[in-house]
Amino acid sequence: VEEVKTHFQDMVFDTIIHRNSRLSEAPSLGQSVISFDIESRGAANYLNFAKELIEKQKIPLKTV
Repeated sequence: VEEVKTHFQDMVFDTIIHRNSRLSEAPSLGQSVISFDIESRGAANYLNFAKELIEKQKIPLKTV
């Protein structure tokens, strides 16, 4: 991870998507990990990544 961060610097996100069984089970059932098991570590990782992506891109969030 540190070598990748050293080489790619700002292009690397802080969020790490950890491997877990829920991540591999969800696609085999035709679901995202978030719809399959929102409380799993993998779902939390992807939600954190999405938040970080939005923050880095400075995308304004719409309020409904």
